[in-house]
Amino acid sequence: MIRNCNTIKLVFALTLLMVNGQWLMVNGQEPETFNVTVHDSAGGSHTETFELPLSMTYPIDSLLADWKAKNFIDLGKDCSTSDENPLFSDSIYIDRLSRIPSVIEMPYNEVVREFIEKYTTGKLRQRMALMLSLSNFYIPMFEEALYAYDLPLELKYLPIVESALNPKAKSRAGACGLWQFMIGTAKMYGLENNSYVDERQDPIKSTWAAARYLKDMYEIYQDWSLAIAAYNCGPGNVNKAISRSGKRDYWEIYNYLPKETRGYIPSFIAANYVMTYYCHHNICPLETNMPEATDTIQVNQNVHFQQIADVCGVDIDMLKSLNPQYKRNIIPGNSKLQTLRLPQNYVGTFIEKQDTIYAHRANEFFKNRKVVAIPQQTARTQRTTKATVPAGAKATTHKISSGETLSTIASKYGVTVNQLRSWNGISGTRITAGKTLKIYK
Repeated sequence: MIRNCNTIKLVFALTLLMVNGQWLMVNGQEPETFNVTVHDSAGGSHTETFELPLSMTYPIDSLLADWKAKNFIDLGKDCSTSDENPLFSDSIYIDRLSRIPSVIEMPYNEVVREFIEKYTTGKLRQRMALMLSLSNFYIPMFEEALYAYDLPLELKYLPIVESALNPKAKSRAGACGLWQFMIGTAKMYGLENNSYVDERQDPIKSTWAAARYLKDMYEIYQDWSLAIAAYNCGPGNVNKAISRSGKRDYWEIYNYLPKETRGYIPSFIAANYVMTYYCHHNICPLETNMPEATDTIQVNQNVHFQQIADVCGVDIDMLKSLNPQYKRNIIPGNSKLQTLRLPQNYVGTFIEKQDTIYAHRANEFFKNRKVVAIPQQTARTQRTTKATVPAGAKATTHKISSGETLSTIASKYGVTVNQLRSWNGISGTRITAGKTLKIYK
């Protein structure tokens, strides 16, 4: 139940800002679909079509192109991953899901089973092995924010469905980052977006914003399945489903939800299952070496990543990976204090050499001028912009009457409209009754 006016305002604002099911954009690629035969509670059955999250079908080469993956995931080390995925009975899936220490309800049904089998068979096995490795980088920061807001820790697997743990992921509708924020919602939760910065791609800031958003959704619905559904499709769509069905249970409003959201909770449950029981499906995490510790410093001047790389000897791809929120490899410190993340052993070097860093190739990277002088008019430009006064002409004045135009006045005195405009500094054709014009005859 919506409790107060502030919550009503929040729901209304988020209803305007969220859109249905934001999936990852992959060069215009359409989502992969699959059919599931669903048996309903009345004993009937029907076939439903679901989409695999595009995050799960993103080209694996592009995920491995990230600096973290290239430098800290050992692709060549044999981890004994088998191509065979064992088959399990429904009762085993039900038992395993019930054993996950989860505050969020994780029931089993045919749709959940199909998502589990999609994630554990074929090409998605390799993807899950990669995400198990990438989770070493991101899960600790997810857990920290969720713990701080006293939220269920199983929410840490939402970004697997949302973005495949890719902080640069973008959806067809413009959602972005690990948690796939739309711009409007991101701004509501304090994430900056301008020509240089997109904090939706900042893993830490976006994670804390997502935790606040999820907490707000739970405050509204007091049910985690509904809160997660609202995270996906917006509270407006969830409220419509509740209103049409007269129920407040995700599985009872299921048929009234957008198509994408009907598959969202099952895919989230499947992600929790696979990240917990991957060994039972012969999926082996790729070998991961954790990167050295990093720290942040505040930057109060504009600086390009290349300036830092040149002076400090830091790998520029590392800078991009550690600071994915900066769109153009420029930290716009002139506008306000900005954060730069560096390996700890480079922090001292940056502080010691920062004056040199800011000055290095500055004219090359920052060409926008602060002041531009308007050039002085030459005799030639003066001649072209000011009408000539006829030789021997005397100045006279004309008081503009109501209904007169420059054209009628010019005809009356035998001059041109352009002459009238030039003599009187008029740029257009509009004149005002009661004002006077200079005329040279």
